[in-house]
Amino acid sequence: MLAGVRNGARLIVVDPRRTASARFADAWLGLEVGTDIALANTVAREILAAGLENRSFIEAATTGFDEYAASVEPWTLERGEAATGVPAEAIRHLAHAYGSADRAQLCWTLGITEHHNAVDNVLALINLALLCGHVGRHGSGLQPLRGQNNVQGGGDMGAIPNKLPGFGDILDDDVRARFDAAWGRAVPPRYGMHLTQMFAAMERRGLTALYCIGENPAQSEADVAHAIGLLEGLDHLVVQDIFLTKTARLADVVLPATAAWCETEGTVTSSERRVQRVRRAIEPPPGARDDVDIVCDIARRLGHDWRYASAEAVWDELRSLSPLHRGMSWERLEALGGIQWPCPSEDSLEPSWLHGRLWHTDPAQRGRLAPFSAVEHELPVDELTEEFPYRLTTGRRLDSYNTGVQSGGYDSPLRRGETLDLCPKDAAALGVGEGDAVRVVSRRGSVVAPVRLDPGLRPGLVFMTFHFPDQVDVNQITIEATDPKSGTAEFKAAAVRIEPLREPLGATGS
Repeated sequence: MLAGVRNGARLIVVDPRRTASARFADAWLGLEVGTDIALANTVAREILAAGLENRSFIEAATTGFDEYAASVEPWTLERGEAATGVPAEAIRHLAHAYGSADRAQLCWTLGITEHHNAVDNVLALINLALLCGHVGRHGSGLQPLRGQNNVQGGGDMGAIPNKLPGFGDILDDDVRARFDAAWGRAVPPRYGMHLTQMFAAMERRGLTALYCIGENPAQSEADVAHAIGLLEGLDHLVVQDIFLTKTARLADVVLPATAAWCETEGTVTSSERRVQRVRRAIEPPPGARDDVDIVCDIARRLGHDWRYASAEAVWDELRSLSPLHRGMSWERLEALGGIQWPCPSEDSLEPSWLHGRLWHTDPAQRGRLAPFSAVEHELPVDELTEEFPYRLTTGRRLDSYNTGVQSGGYDSPLRRGETLDLCPKDAAALGVGEGDAVRVVSRRGSVVAPVRLDPGLRPGLVFMTFHFPDQVDVNQITIEATDPKSGTAEFKAAAVRIEPLREPLGATGS
């Protein structure tokens, strides 16, 4: 993105916090937490009012436009300003910049998806792209930026409860038949559970055993004290990981795995859908085994003779079942340094962008039309009140990684430990300064942290991370309200109060 800015691209940053990215931007729109749909609908209404929509694309390639246009009509610039806190002129600038651009991308991260209406937030952005025809062309598109390597690859390989490898729907009889034939077993025609549904099932005792691979829910889940109680209540917990995480310490059985990025052979898929080879660079420590070997060994003990001669053999099975990957032979991945899916043929490569079919002049080639989705603005679940007047939003810092399991063992000159970030005006009103201890209290619990002053925050907004849970377990106070469509928790919007502490930080508990 920075390379694009240096090459002349305009960058507009939308974020409740004035982040480091905003320093490189033409404009920063500091919206209130949880008002993403209100902003998107206001931008859409202004694009329509200014006549900047791509009518020919809308008529040829989309459905549901009239209903969508009616749904955003009430969202005037003035109403958008009142709902989001972003000045009307700034919203107008964004709308005209995006609507009049020849090429434009919408990129987002967890600030959009870690809300109780996560899917609707994403749909609101998809609507904007369809409105202006900023999809299916080189340089234009929608880009969720992944927080970890191979998140995309996990989805590609079927680590989604309603999809098989290659994104075939489990309820599709033809898709299942292909896998049934290859695996010699009938794939059940029903969706599995996502993480939130799994915890709900644990609570009602519908799920009593759990096999956890490369995940640390004992520290990463919202309202984590509740989550730990459910994990402790399982009849049997197996954890397969490269570290002895807090979740692993709760387990009945721990299976030590190799580090996939340097101790195994295989593939990894980036956010841009580029599949690349991974090659073993070092030998794993004694006792650590490849994930595939562990899973196959368990399968054999359960009576199924799963054996693969190599990582390439695993990949070839995937290619035989997923049309998206069929043309990516091991040799071809090696020779080209990676290939983007879809790649159905070994004789050609597809364009690097998706959805180009929507621009085809032949309706038969254009295929299924892209739907607009009318979505409504909703405030965060955790309501601000006199008792809980501050909005806590959570996120990451450049030097650290999620719950700190992977990054905490390494020093960084940027790392300063966990803090409660406050704007100077709020700090003055509370009578606290840099480094002072405060107790942060939500409707679910409390933690103690030192104050850090951040002029990039507006009054009423505070910020913390999950990187140092052994020091400050922020997920004790986050809310477990979840999006019913995706199961994602609303990590970005908790209501809290802040209590200054007079004793030194080391003398307090959390």
